[in-house]
Amino acid sequence: MIFNPAAGRGRGARRIGAYRELLLHHLPGAEIRLSEYAGHEAVLADEALARGFTRLVAVGGDGTWSHVADRILASGQRHVALGLLPSGTGNDFGRNLGLSFSDPSGAVERLVHGDPVSVDVGRIHTPSRPVSSGNRGVGEPAPRHFLNVVGVGFDVAVVEAASSARFLKGETLYKVTALQQLFRFRGLPVALREGDAGAAPRRHLVVTVTNGAYFGGGFPITPDARIDDGLLHACVIEDASPWRRMLLFAWAQRGRHVHAPEVQLRTGPRYTLSFDGPVRFEADGDLFDTDSRELSLEVLPRALTVVGP
Repeated sequence: MIFNPAAGRGRGARRIGAYRELLLHHLPGAEIRLSEYAGHEAVLADEALARGFTRLVAVGGDGTWSHVADRILASGQRHVALGLLPSGTGNDFGRNLGLSFSDPSGAVERLVHGDPVSVDVGRIHTPSRPVSSGNRGVGEPAPRHFLNVVGVGFDVAVVEAASSARFLKGETLYKVTALQQLFRFRGLPVALREGDAGAAPRRHLVVTVTNGAYFGGGFPITPDARIDDGLLHACVIEDASPWRRMLLFAWAQRGRHVHAPEVQLRTGPRYTLSFDGPVRFEADGDLFDTDSRELSLEVLPRALTVVGP
């Protein structure tokens, strides 16, 4: 059991006691570890895999789940299953599985008694580095996997703004900072293409490539997406005036943005995003920098076993 106390801006730490009691009641032989710094979940996952564990439970939000899933997938150990317990800010991937932050007891019951399911994951082939405390990415650039979403543009601005917010948490944090960025974000030149066809970057508000339906703390950005359909779902939103952005934001909370003329939805197994220069992108709520002018993404159908839905 890999706990991230920092998940959800402190919500993860407050959940440790409740989850620990429930887990030790249902799974008395479980080993519990706490991450101590950003990215430590991946180190703990590597250690558990090296020791032969076949079920790793990640307790946190989208970023925590993504770090542990990435290490399972990178290991090539297809028999290892991932368990999810929500205690983070967005928990968007968990929404695709019906997991709720408000029901810790139910989440543990499902973890213990639920049947394993196979889900799709995404692969970011372009090497990148995790961003540390708003600075440039650190460490050696490397490809990685994502569970739920890769995004560029407006959502990166929201994640950056949310990281410096002091008083808000959970879905409210994302929605308030998103409203602020509707007036501050300047748009991003980006082109999304499928296959090898070239395209010139145009200014967009946001481009997301998702595995599941939700992002940003519950927005159904690609309402028809399913995490086992063997596809990635892209949402491309052209830039607009601040007031038009506000309308799009309001519609997106209910999935109604899909009918707006600024919005295009696409589905496919792989995409390439092209930019005018190196870009910062968001993957499962965490920020990454790449030295490349392109991001190459691909779906890996039913590549990961998840326990608990």
